[in-house]
Amino acid sequence: MIDHYDWSGGREAMIRLGPDDGPVVIVALPLFEEANRTRTFAVTIMRALAQRGVASVLPDLPGTGESLVATEDATLLMMREAHEGLVLHFDASGRQTYAVGLRSGALIDAFSLMFGRWHLSPQSGGDLLRELVRMKNAEVGRAERYDVHTIIGAEGDPIIIAGNRISSAMLADISGASPFDHAEIPRRVLRMDSDARPADRKINGAPLWRRAEPDNDPALAETLADDIAAWVRSCAG
Repeated sequence: MIDHYDWSGGREAMIRLGPDDGPVVIVALPLFEEANRTRTFAVTIMRALAQRGVASVLPDLPGTGESLVATEDATLLMMREAHEGLVLHFDASGRQTYAVGLRSGALIDAFSLMFGRWHLSPQSGGDLLRELVRMKNAEVGRAERYDVHTIIGAEGDPIIIAGNRISSAMLADISGASPFDHAEIPRRVLRMDSDARPADRKINGAPLWRRAEPDNDPALAETLADDIAAWVRSCAG
């Protein structure tokens, strides 16, 4: 169902699936173009979680989806504050919240008081920024070359990368960001088996965020939903 939540900057929409009580998984999509490639996949995971008795929500964050905040006006700080507002919404009704972050979506939950975090192939802000630089250079070809420093300070704010109008404030926010990782808060990291970086579990599958067009992988979604549901239940005791 379509619902909404309030935060200090206004009101945003969200998709809600699963039971109306118990723990709630808050899903954060990757930033910018990868969000388009993974949204259907994320909703498929949510439907699978509902079948396992786990509630989940997929919020529009400022500058994303149907948000009234323009993409070029959004900052990572605003997104984190909105995420925090959603957590407080469920906290007021006595429901535990758990973060699920896909790729750079793992940067979103840093301000929120979660009972645990589950991150799929999480990116640091530096990794994301370097990827944006590569995308911009591929767009401009030999006409102009960008690096991490020039893309943040590029003249003509905002800068357009893969059709997204991104402000220098957002890029500066991203440059110093990293996923929340503190020993006292449970965190589980999954990566594709082609990724050499450390993880709690490696998954066999193709990274949908690398494909040229939006796609889905129901079998992979079922595998990830099993992992998320088991992890949430273990955290909740």
